[in-house]
Amino acid sequence: MNMMLADFHVHSTFSDGKLTIPAVIDLFGSRGFGAIAITDHVGESQTLIGKAAGHLGLSLTPATFPIYFEILKTEIERAWDQYRMVVIPGLELSKNSISNHRSAHILALGISKFIVADGDVACLAKTIREHGAVSIAAHPVSSGKLEKQTYHLWNRREELAQAFDAWEVASGDRLFPEVLKSKLPKIASSDLHIARQITSWKTVLECERHPEAILEAIKKQEVQFRFYRDNQNDNTRPHFNSDLRSVLDFRGSYPDTWDFNRSVA
Repeated sequence: MNMMLADFHVHSTFSDGKLTIPAVIDLFGSRGFGAIAITDHVGESQTLIGKAAGHLGLSLTPATFPIYFEILKTEIERAWDQYRMVVIPGLELSKNSISNHRSAHILALGISKFIVADGDVACLAKTIREHGAVSIAAHPVSSGKLEKQTYHLWNRREELAQAFDAWEVASGDRLFPEVLKSKLPKIASSDLHIARQITSWKTVLECERHPEAILEAIKKQEVQFRFYRDNQNDNTRPHFNSDLRSVLDFRGSYPDTWDFNRSVA
């Protein structure tokens, strides 16, 4: 088995991404990625924000999900045939509120059924697992950017520690020190919406290139994390606090490839 680079948080034009699903496949496949998950948003059905997102085409709805899933099935086959890349179908259940502390996003990896983002987050995580999928707490702490934040899961982390298979320790070029220093299971992804965001923290796996093996590796935490730059002309650098350098190993031929120590990650 070879090491594979993976990204488990990617959006398409079926929600708020700028790339079509085929374009996403070609973006990652042409760069040698071993696995990705496409995780378009699903909002709440009863809130004003959720209804607006669906109306504006910024989230999947019961009407658009069947089209989304059919395209995914076709592209899953093409990704494997053309690139030997595994594509995992997913959703991002998005509970958005005016308050950051009431907002929460949950990834469902390996999902084949439409799930609306209604109800308590613990119930949603349970439903994801009941469908045989993996539940991920998405960007649970501050991203350090001027954008909508989702703190609700982190505020309840002790209660929800067993509800999620992993918590995002990094999103895009941001490493989250609070999650890194915790004992929670971890995963790193791009939260990609546009092509240049492929430069980001990634998850590295060493397992069979098969959806079940990949999801099992996440659950067992047989993972490492790496900052990936798309090319040498990309000057984006990973963001992390200076006190975290002691738990990061410098590796590679240029100072932008970092691996977490296994004892930490």
